[in-house]
Amino acid sequence: MNDIMFFLLLFFLIVSTLVNPSVVKLTLPNSKKVMEINKQQITLEVSKDLRYYLSPGSMNIKDSIPAGKLEDAIKAKVTGMDSPTIFLHLDKSLTVQDLVNMLQIGSDLKIKMILATHPNT
Repeated sequence: MNDIMFFLLLFFLIVSTLVNPSVVKLTLPNSKKVMEINKQQITLEVSKDLRYYLSPGSMNIKDSIPAGKLEDAIKAKVTGMDSPTIFLHLDKSLTVQDLVNMLQIGSDLKIKMILATHPNT
């Protein structure tokens, strides 16, 4: 039964990447540990040219959020949530200062932020 669920999940993941060809491509940093978190997922993606994309929602290149309106967009997205958590997907070519800027917004809004990574293989 687990094998069937795994293959269905894999199938839907592959199909979903083919459906939306204008997805933001990020290269995440690597980590040694893998930790899975089950929460309502809000994702903030930051590309290497500092374009901000907040999901769930559309992740088209045209839908990037200007840096000046990022805090307001995050505040609007988490309104009404119990304990909001944002998963940060920052390109690994960005500086530590870019990460600190995102974490500062989370601290100001009292939102937990988690940095997404790829496991070392």
